[in-house]
Amino acid sequence: MPTLIEKIASAHAVGTSSVRVGDFLRIRPKHIMTHDNTSAVMGKFAAIGATRMDDPSQPVFAIDHDIQNHSPENLGKYARIESFAATHGVDFYKPGTGISHQVMIERGYVTPGSMVVGSDSHSNIYGALAALGTPVVRTDAAAIWATGETWWQVPPVARVTLTGRLQAGVTGKDVIIALCGAFNHDEVLNHVVEFAGDGMAQLTMDQRMSIANMTTEWGALAGVFPFDDVLHAWLRERAAWLAERGAPRYSTADVDAWAADPVAADPDADYQAELELDLATVIPHVSGPDHVKVMRSLPDIEAERVAVQKAYLLSCVNGRLEDLHEAAAVVRGHRIAEGVEFYVAAASETIQQDAEADGTWGVLGEAGATFLPPGCGTCIGLGAGTLEAGEVGISATNRNFKGRMGSRDAKAYLASPAVVAASALAGHIAAPKTYEPCEVRTTFTRRDAAATNSAVSIIEGFPAAVTGRALWLPVDNLNTDGIYSGAMTYRDDVTPAEMAAAAMENYDPTFADLAEPGDIVIAGDNFGTGSSREQAATCLKVRGIACVVAASFSQTYVRNAINNGFICIACPSLVDALRAGHADADSATIPAGDATIDFAAATISMGGSSHAFTPLGEVPQEIIVAGGAESVVKARLTGR
Repeated sequence: MPTLIEKIASAHAVGTSSVRVGDFLRIRPKHIMTHDNTSAVMGKFAAIGATRMDDPSQPVFAIDHDIQNHSPENLGKYARIESFAATHGVDFYKPGTGISHQVMIERGYVTPGSMVVGSDSHSNIYGALAALGTPVVRTDAAAIWATGETWWQVPPVARVTLTGRLQAGVTGKDVIIALCGAFNHDEVLNHVVEFAGDGMAQLTMDQRMSIANMTTEWGALAGVFPFDDVLHAWLRERAAWLAERGAPRYSTADVDAWAADPVAADPDADYQAELELDLATVIPHVSGPDHVKVMRSLPDIEAERVAVQKAYLLSCVNGRLEDLHEAAAVVRGHRIAEGVEFYVAAASETIQQDAEADGTWGVLGEAGATFLPPGCGTCIGLGAGTLEAGEVGISATNRNFKGRMGSRDAKAYLASPAVVAASALAGHIAAPKTYEPCEVRTTFTRRDAAATNSAVSIIEGFPAAVTGRALWLPVDNLNTDGIYSGAMTYRDDVTPAEMAAAAMENYDPTFADLAEPGDIVIAGDNFGTGSSREQAATCLKVRGIACVVAASFSQTYVRNAINNGFICIACPSLVDALRAGHADADSATIPAGDATIDFAAATISMGGSSHAFTPLGEVPQEIIVAGGAESVVKARLTGR
């Protein structure tokens, strides 16, 4: 009865062959990818006392985020990463090779049935290849370098059945935007999504990569497609491509062997949620502004003629050849509107070369596109073309959080490459063709969760209780860009004091004046969604915040927090009480009185009432007592 995810996790688990949802595992992934954050992982690697890679073939370094930054400091950082890779025998891909996730897929590191992790939140994209791709954090990356292993908890699994056929011109990006918008009440939060259904057969690999990639924005820890004829044919072509370039990480014989005995879920596999989407009812939609899960149909928003100043065709979700072809078909023979800047970057140098060779690049250039190098760039708010205050952007990227692509006083919408291109031509959000309004047809069922124990033993050194002033943040989906800005994330020279001062500045600039050591931050649903940057947890820790309580969390955020010795507690009933008690308040940060957290009883007392939460087990307690996962790994290295 295991799901596909449980089978892949079992194959990579250390010390056990039977894996079920909820289990804490030691896992040995096939590969661990790091990008510009490799330098930060290098620091952690040294801090834990490691001097050699456990398996030099396991890590992959691919530089992609800040490649337009030619400052001596950034170039020096890149040189140190390259030198470190050479010293330890690790595969290194220089700036301009491509976005790290595309490099991992193109160059053959991701294979069906494998578990491939990355120190980046969009590692979900590997699921397009019937692999378990999921993010880990920098501390995990250092642990994997040093020991080959880290910890992982098997999440609940949701099956998403795709039926029907897409209308002409509707893309994979439209499908994932529809899923994010139609199921926007945390139906798959912290789940792994397995796709199924006869509708999958029409989805190309580029479309599957777009969908798997943005399961991150949907709240899922991974999104995985099964092995089928589409993947089989694509892998055979990729194997031939790799062989021609002298890098045969898998062969056509390997591909045929995987096809003969594909890893797959059992027919009676047990899923915690079942969702269904009729692809025939999907038309192009736009997400935003400022939120991925707020979607509007093209016929609806087009009527408003929302003016745009910038348009973007780039990123790991929509920078592949098929995406460039779709945009070129729209702009061929036309020029972008006056007052609009249209930025284009391929997901890799090989994609750009293919687009140049088939004429696509020329068509985009003749229409007035401004080309950027293959990398993340504007998607992460770095390099040329970021949004200025008051501007509106339409983007084929995967995130539109406030402040992510530039000024927090700008607005960003997400759409497919064709819609982005059409909008660049029109000067306002527009469709490339006329679509009739259509209600997205879906179904959803959930299996009741089993009851959990309401108390737990406290290990030596862990606090029995904590009391502090509550700071109520009345917001759901508070993302990591809001907690700690992308502009700070890739600087290696940030002091703890500067990190503490930057905490929450994109969410609430007054937070720095309000917050005091010992405060308890309390927020709504899905706290810490977005990127995998660990500073979103550590900035609160160095600020002196005692812990974060929320209705629910991004699991990647929780992983970062625990690995850095910082406590997160999910307590929906307390959040409901605060919502009701402060319904009329309009401040972003509200001092709400004292709260006492009893870890043994797994309750939070506040305002004369008590609220239960799922207790912290011994695994997170041990890491927190040790001061973080680095200390745990260091002790392991010392003992071996």
